[in-house]
Amino acid sequence: MSDSSAGHPVRRYGWVILIGVLAVAGILLALADISAGNRWPNPLAQSIVGPGVMVTATPTGRPAAMRFDRSHVGDRFIFDSPIAGFGPLNPYQALRAFLSNGAGLVLLALGALVVFPARARTAVERLEARHGLEIAMGAGLVMVLLTLAVITLLRFTLLFLAVVPLVLLVSLVAALFGIACISLAIGRLLHRRLRLPSVHPLIAALAGALVVFDLAVIPYAGVFALAAVAMAGLGLAVVTRFGSTSGWSFVDLDW
Repeated sequence: MSDSSAGHPVRRYGWVILIGVLAVAGILLALADISAGNRWPNPLAQSIVGPGVMVTATPTGRPAAMRFDRSHVGDRFIFDSPIAGFGPLNPYQALRAFLSNGAGLVLLALGALVVFPARARTAVERLEARHGLEIAMGAGLVMVLLTLAVITLLRFTLLFLAVVPLVLLVSLVAALFGIACISLAIGRLLHRRLRLPSVHPLIAALAGALVVFDLAVIPYAGVFALAAVAMAGLGLAVVTRFGSTSGWSFVDLDW
């Protein structure tokens, strides 16, 4: 694919600028999420950005962070929020959340695309087709309900109780594969809408994974956004049978 505007400086470095903006936005949103969680705790959000910072007074009058941080580096970066109603700001914790959870999400997404490139392409093509997103969301909702029903039934049996972790593991792997494909689809969408120059698919997937992380760290709403993306990813993996070209068919059973 050739781009006529690839020679323009902004277009030439469009992906670098976009990834930088998404990274900064993720850190700022994580900072806001942590600050809001200090005032109104959100246990679900704490699993993404980590626990909030509890500030106590010290003999010197300086605030101290009550956390398991032996280096005490985070104590030097605690500031009062300029917005009324929010807790203290800790850029160090926000940066750590981005470099840990954000980087983990990016590595998992890129790893799935590297290991299963052909299956990822099939899944992304299905997602980009007409009503592909709606089908993935619907299938994901059905699978979540079925998974909860299966786990509930297995809990009442002693023989199959050990299967519960396996069911959760399979669901997690399917959701991660779907999230990786959704990240690539988001990157391709950004390429088309912003008219960015052609780039390696993994770079586009990197930008898409950062978008997913930014959605996940939106204060309070991020948990629901991440749940929707994970549910769509699970549905996409099920609908495409993990990106299989043949899809769901019972032809192999008829011989």
